Amino acid sequence: MEAWPVWLIGSLGSLAAGLATGVGALPILVRAEWSAAARAMMLSIAAGVMLGATVFSLLLPSIAIVQEAGGSEARGVLVASCGLLLGALAIWGLNAIVPHEHFVKGREGIDEPALGRTWLFVLAITLHNFPEGMSVGVAYGAGVPTGLAVTAGMALQNLPEGLAVAAALMVTGATRGRAFGIALLTGLVEPIGGLVGALAVSFVEALLPWALAFAAGAMLFVISGEVIPETHRAGLEKRATFSLVVGFVVMMMLDVLFA
Repeated sequence: MEAWPVWLIGSLGSLAAGLATGVGALPILVRAEWSAAARAMMLSIAAGVMLGATVFSLLLPSIAIVQEAGGSEARGVLVASCGLLLGALAIWGLNAIVPHEHFVKGREGIDEPALGRTWLFVLAITLHNFPEGMSVGVAYGAGVPTGLAVTAGMALQNLPEGLAVAAALMVTGATRGRAFGIALLTGLVEPIGGLVGALAVSFVEALLPWALAFAAGAMLFVISGEVIPETHRAGLEKRATFSLVVGFVVMMMLDVLFA
């Protein structure tokens, strides 16, 4: 695998992570109703894994790569900080433009009456999944062990996320098959993000620390701006917070395991 081009393993890794969304949604075919507390905990575990990947597999490698190239620690932190900010701004801009609807927060972006609620939900999940795929593709630029850790982390967090998405779609009136199909299709956005990220670091090596931090910023915006507000409602804050901590610990362990 070390000899494979980054764009190829990055695409395959993000595809594997994306397919885990469909695998996670499979229980919806057996059990249609899941409580709000269960959905919040599933999303929070996913957010914890994403947060762990942001720190251990994206930001810290970004700083280390700058230092390995002869830069100071301060320069590494500066590059990581700027990349982080750019990633967050990019997702913020897309959220402001693309019409979409969250299960709890409601509609955001440009108003588009022609789009039904289901499609607005799909667009919201797509905006969520694209940076996840990009983080996988970019991570392989930092080496196969880092890429595998992020792939495992994103696949693991997509399992509860896929079920949470399918369960939330059931609440809006979708059938079991439709909820499962939509969850699966939204996961397939990740290989697109993976290919974009992997191609960027494949052809311009100097972009690698910037790309790692950019992906981290995009995911951090999604975690804080999208996932946490969705889970911290109706007195579920404590359960959601502890679930996030569990997800963070799991990703930290995965990063050590694949190091």
